[in-house]
Amino acid sequence: MKITLTTGSVINEAVDLAILACLEDAPLAEAVVSLIEAADFSGKTSQTRLLYPRGAVLPKRLLLLGLGPADKLTAETLRRAAATAVRQARDLQVASVAFGLNDQLELAPALIGQALAEGAELGAYRYLRYKTGLKPEQTFAVEAMTLVTPEASEEMQAGVALGQTIARGVMLARDLVNAPGGSLPPAALANEAVALGERTEVTVTIFDKTRLTEEGFGGLLAVGQGSANEPRFIVMEYGEAAEGRPTICLVGKGLTFDSGGLSLKPWEAMTTMKSDMGGSAAVLGAMQVIAELQLPLHVVGLVPSAENMPSSTSYRPDDVLTTLSGKTIEVLNTDAEGRIVLADALFYAQRYNPAAIIELSTLTGAIVVALGSHATGMMGTNQELADAIKQAGETTGERVWQLPLWEEYHEMIKSEIADLKNIGGRQAGSITAGAFLAAFVGDYPFVHLDIAGTAYAEKPARPYDVAGGTGVGVRLLTEFLRQYTR
Repeated sequence: MKITLTTGSVINEAVDLAILACLEDAPLAEAVVSLIEAADFSGKTSQTRLLYPRGAVLPKRLLLLGLGPADKLTAETLRRAAATAVRQARDLQVASVAFGLNDQLELAPALIGQALAEGAELGAYRYLRYKTGLKPEQTFAVEAMTLVTPEASEEMQAGVALGQTIARGVMLARDLVNAPGGSLPPAALANEAVALGERTEVTVTIFDKTRLTEEGFGGLLAVGQGSANEPRFIVMEYGEAAEGRPTICLVGKGLTFDSGGLSLKPWEAMTTMKSDMGGSAAVLGAMQVIAELQLPLHVVGLVPSAENMPSSTSYRPDDVLTTLSGKTIEVLNTDAEGRIVLADALFYAQRYNPAAIIELSTLTGAIVVALGSHATGMMGTNQELADAIKQAGETTGERVWQLPLWEEYHEMIKSEIADLKNIGGRQAGSITAGAFLAAFVGDYPFVHLDIAGTAYAEKPARPYDVAGGTGVGVRLLTEFLRQYTR
């Protein structure tokens, strides 16, 4: 979408559709007041009224959009408003719209521009790759949005550019999550990373089965051995380690399909398992954004990718696996496979001597029970790092909720016959999974983000989401890394 800025008032724009976003009970222009006397519009959050001015103002149609009370306005409010505006424009088959704010907002111009651009781009997103026979009105897309502001602002223009860059990363992640597992096995996911490297300054290295065997990736190899599609380990590196340039490792679970293995899932629990690589999608999307923004960091993205399938070659309950670290894992349930592949990746991250390791995974159903789809579960070994992630979540609307990692939880995943067992029982299932992962990061600051409830939406809760992959994690990681450089 082309997003441009101009100065003036949106009601003076001669366009097919103008959107006027209004704070609750804020004064309106006299020309607008006369139009809405019978429209029952007060500017409450998400309230909309579509008006046909018939010459009273220049736009052919005027959509009033409520932002709610001024004291509760956030960037998330604007993000949702822009998405709503684009959806309305698409429904009306209007290719170019003007968007204006009725009031001066108590937000930085750059943040306003960023939020509006993110909302507009993400609100326009659709995944139509496998749709056939669509009519033109079904594929109609809004092509341009003009943001009409009282004064020209270089800061807002920069915010728009930033928002569009971030949105592209989110949409890459959404496309990856929405792709069927049959069209995106581990090798294909690795190819997506290679393509990312070809269009950005990200260096990509792919470990195939031979190299995984040579180096001792026992966890990743075990999980992938039941599938005809061999596992891959993806290494993406942006920048170089140097004085004043800290290294951050991003680790994403890349299970391109999870049947549960021999501990087979019921069919209804299997239908969304193409999304079990949501963590890897977030890391690829974030790496693209990081490279395009040229952040002054050394960022390493690590993705262990496999397909967890039942066959005569599958790993079994009661198997004991030797991971890359040398630690052993007693397998009690082959459907708790994500933490096993991540064990190898997290240990591999240590060789970069990182200032932080941040890992994302659709790891446990227990986190969905605890938090639903409105927050990502967070556990960590370093409170300063966890606090920074939490702040980034509040800024982006990708909120996180911290759970403890007390020593008692680590005790719950100790095995009688190996170093660890891959499940700790029904109690505290999300936390014991986090404790398991923490066993492979050494003394490095570590945060685990369980995105099982937030990576995939069967019924979207926000205007800028759609059914399917949400791309969660890309905006969160980008905000964290942008603040990390300041």
